[in-house]
Amino acid sequence: MKTILGKQFTPLPARPLPERRAVERLLAALDQLAENSPRIISRSFGQFESAGRSYSLPRYVYLGPKSGGDVIRIGIFATIHGDEPEGALALTRFISELEKNPEIAKGYALYIYPVCNPTGFEDNTRHSRNGKDLNREFWRESAQPEVRFLESEITLHALNGIITLHTDDTSNGLYGFVSGAVLSEHLLEPALLAAEQFLPRNRNRVIDGFDAQRGIITDGYRGVLRALPGITSPPFEITFETPQKSPLHLQVEAFNAALKTILVEYRYLMAIAQNI
Repeated sequence: MKTILGKQFTPLPARPLPERRAVERLLAALDQLAENSPRIISRSFGQFESAGRSYSLPRYVYLGPKSGGDVIRIGIFATIHGDEPEGALALTRFISELEKNPEIAKGYALYIYPVCNPTGFEDNTRHSRNGKDLNREFWRESAQPEVRFLESEITLHALNGIITLHTDDTSNGLYGFVSGAVLSEHLLEPALLAAEQFLPRNRNRVIDGFDAQRGIITDGYRGVLRALPGITSPPFEITFETPQKSPLHLQVEAFNAALKTILVEYRYLMAIAQNI
């Protein structure tokens, strides 16, 4: 007990730090699927340190039935903003659906990254614990370990497609960004249509500060997660956004419907291209 100016002063107890959310708990159902399925390979990568703790980036590879042709490699990324775990939950639902109907993923190798920002998820913040918006750091010589590891994965696997899952707390409906290969827009439209079974589409002419048509934006921010700019044969690139204030289960179902549709539509478009 301290005495200040002749008065007794009892220090207030220290305020406890907010409880951190556990990545392991978020991924528990997905880990259970991986443990019981011969089609799912679970292997984290990219060790780094933050606040005296060791972290890595979760990675799952889902191998669909063989199709007889070249394997189509798709990367699916979620929770690059730590306060958007809906995408990670949707990926659990999506993989569970593939386990019941693996023909949806016939000919695919799906590289799945459900938590791209583990420290941000733990802290329930958009940014990483370093205070960086990781989705503005790609291909800009970033010093952020999460970005460098994900860039290496994108390059290493020579992906045919990149799908990023986000939620938007300012939107009243579904929408998406497209870039990369010309067919990106032809994949996003049916994906939005399928997801509209669960949530409405944002049909505003301006969404998130960008011109939009039918919920499709062809512009975007610098530094977002994508393939290395300037490559000869870019993959299709889709960022799919759900309205975060909508019921969680409807967002999960919307993501699931969109992902399944993209796989089916891309395989169909590739089959047509081979026959031209």
